[in-house]
Amino acid sequence: MAETKRVERPLSPHLQIYRVQLTSTTSIFTRLTGNGLIVGTMLVTWWLLAAALSPEQFETADWVLTSWFGDIVLLLSVWALWYHYLAGLRHLYWDTGKGLEIKIAEKLGMACIGGSLVLTLLTVIII
Repeated sequence: MAETKRVERPLSPHLQIYRVQLTSTTSIFTRLTGNGLIVGTMLVTWWLLAAALSPEQFETADWVLTSWFGDIVLLLSVWALWYHYLAGLRHLYWDTGKGLEIKIAEKLGMACIGGSLVLTLLTVIII
């Protein structure tokens, strides 16, 4: 039998040559915001349960929720909610078979990012 010479090649896609695309980044953000919403929901649920249980527990939960940490979590939760909502609408649009071309998909990704930031700002200003 002939001896075969094995060629050493990088695994595909290799991280040193792979260019991160906007569509993959927005897909990752959609997953992260979906999971991040769980943290905000748990924090608000804890606050509501503490209000129903006792004044001492509510005082502790309220202190956490109104601290700088709570403010950051709630702000990020508002952004995550808007981003996840807009990304969901984008996926519904894709489910119709439209907007799958690279240029349109990138524009929709930018719209999700920009729209979520604008809607978060409006939500914070109004509320």
